[in-house]
Amino acid sequence: MARIHELLAQLRASAPALAADIEREVNALADRRVFGLNFERHAPEAVELPGRRVRVGDKVRVLAPRGQAPTYMNRALFRVASIERSDLGRLASLVPLGPEFEATGEADIALTVVVDDLVVVAEFRDPIYPGLVSTGTVERGGGSHGQPGDKPYHAVINAENFHALQALLFTHRGKVDAIYIDPPYNSGAKDWKYNNDYVEADDLYRHSKWLAMMERRLLLAKELLNSEESVLIAAIDEKEYLRLGLLLQQVFPEANIQMISSVISPSGAARNREFTRVNEFIFFVMLGTAAPVKTPDDMLLTENRTIKQNRSPIWNQLRRLGAGPARTDSPSKFYPVLVDPSSGAILGSDAPLPLGSSRDTYAAPLGTEAAWPTQTDGSDGRWELNRGSFETRLKAGQVRTAGRGKQGHWSIQYLRNAQIERLASGELETVGKAPQGWLEIDYAPDRPRELYAKTVWNKSSHDSRTYGSWVLRELLPKRSFPFPKSLYAVEDALRFFIRDKRSAIVLDFFAGSGTTAHAVMRLNKQDDGRRVSISVTNNEVGAVEQLNLRKQHFRPGDADWESWGICEYITKPRIRAAIEGKTADGTLIKGEYKFTDVFPMADGFDENVEFFTLTHEAPLRVQSNREFSRIAAFLWLRAGSRGRRIDSLADGWDVTDNYGVLEDLDRTDDFLVAMAAAPTAHIAYIVTDEDRLFEAVTRDLPTGVEPVRLYQSYLSNFEIDAMRNAR
Repeated sequence: MARIHELLAQLRASAPALAADIEREVNALADRRVFGLNFERHAPEAVELPGRRVRVGDKVRVLAPRGQAPTYMNRALFRVASIERSDLGRLASLVPLGPEFEATGEADIALTVVVDDLVVVAEFRDPIYPGLVSTGTVERGGGSHGQPGDKPYHAVINAENFHALQALLFTHRGKVDAIYIDPPYNSGAKDWKYNNDYVEADDLYRHSKWLAMMERRLLLAKELLNSEESVLIAAIDEKEYLRLGLLLQQVFPEANIQMISSVISPSGAARNREFTRVNEFIFFVMLGTAAPVKTPDDMLLTENRTIKQNRSPIWNQLRRLGAGPARTDSPSKFYPVLVDPSSGAILGSDAPLPLGSSRDTYAAPLGTEAAWPTQTDGSDGRWELNRGSFETRLKAGQVRTAGRGKQGHWSIQYLRNAQIERLASGELETVGKAPQGWLEIDYAPDRPRELYAKTVWNKSSHDSRTYGSWVLRELLPKRSFPFPKSLYAVEDALRFFIRDKRSAIVLDFFAGSGTTAHAVMRLNKQDDGRRVSISVTNNEVGAVEQLNLRKQHFRPGDADWESWGICEYITKPRIRAAIEGKTADGTLIKGEYKFTDVFPMADGFDENVEFFTLTHEAPLRVQSNREFSRIAAFLWLRAGSRGRRIDSLADGWDVTDNYGVLEDLDRTDDFLVAMAAAPTAHIAYIVTDEDRLFEAVTRDLPTGVEPVRLYQSYLSNFEIDAMRNAR
């Protein structure tokens, strides 16, 4: 490796770009694991940015002529060397990038193209400077941007999800409680693209491209999750579940990961000469202390059984029945329990017998009998509790006798920790006290038993055809989306981790039809929660629709083309319809929600949502404070996406209930007074290039207010992230 780096140092002098490319590949090879999941990183990915203004120095692609399908020429990358005005409009001189033309002998080709025929491309190792443009709101949750709000706003972001995740690192790093994703299943059909090309079934690198795509996004998602307690939930089918499982273990080595098998199509999807598929898989990546909550539903059989049948015994054997049951496994837990033979009352215990002593040598006190942990074969066993714990439970009435067994030995029972917890929660209740002194306990009549769900889910509510496609059809008549998730399946999966987090932040960066946001709103209605969803989806147009649009001479960037994209055609109208209870034409939605919370779909939800499109800004314009309106939404999101947003700074500063922005440092005194008068304002954004001035303002801020320096913190966030993703 040392010799390779010496040669690279020499190459940098004559061909720095080539040296940098080679160094990236060498570093990637050096980083490969001997064991584990190995795959080609296929760096870098690139994404087209329709609508982004073309500037000198940009990477671009040439759009296919209207009415024609793209060719290799339209997949090649160019750099804009110059832009000049002419009678034809703005003309760009292009220099080819990459190896696309080498095989054809066109490596030295130079093109002059009308700027309108270009689309800007961002590779994932290039720094981006995102902005957010609002494209609409729905406000039914109290308040509005013009006044203090009640509920926070959900966000729907139209963007390539990798860039959106980078942007969210500025607003939500370490703050997300749950991520639910339903990534492309890599079926070989035209369901996802890599570098602007559909990945076909016969692509030899299909799986490694999918893994490279997923790894980049999961690494960013990891930084968004709260490391102390959060969960990432990923649904997948049989084509990639093995690779996804290994990838999750590599990205989240510290997490507790479980995989669930969930029935989503009871009728099944027939496979040629294979078992009929009825299920998909769901990975739960639990970080920190995250764990599923207990519920009355085991997700497997409770639909077919009564709650009473589903309850386990309250009292358990004190004698060890599981692993390590012998006296020699824990000698200190071999001691006599003293029983009154006439009443069965437990009077106490005595010291453990030394390992070499026989129980036959022990003489019980007068009027008592010694109960021993004798196994069914007559050999010495051991108790579950040491003597100290036993005496504590005895005083609390949590130990009892249960008669004599077939061999004449006393059966001793006790309450396990889980049952004591159920007593504290109210699931179990004390109904009296036995004459012998122990508690009499039963299940509370109005509280079903709560337990951990099983790893196979078989719920009629998870049928994706009935409760995915049907629900979407009611919300968006005459519009279709391939394989939407059951609303109730997503709701159930999230409930296990955010049921008790009524202000949880939930992210879905493969949002598709918007089921996750819909499920979060359902959960909020059930307990008057204030959970917030962030839904990220691109505006990719389906393969069939693309063919039809090209025939009409439309292409990416045209309004007619973009109107058929996933975000504009499905995600945004679905979430709007769910909140308003009306279809796009104003008709009340038919049908009703079912299961946990039954009510008419026309009732909608008391929620707020804002729709955004991610833009790509010039860093110099941001740094010089000429793009504040494009950055304003990020400041609002970071402060909690509630109430009024500061979209302009006509007076040089402004303060809302949640945050403040200071642009004109000559108005610092006014700003500080306003911040002190807003006790819930917890972030202060200060626009300055000078360390001394920033520190001076920070020093006088109210206690507990987080100071954020603009635009240094904003710009460095994306520059550092780009350096990290350069390989």
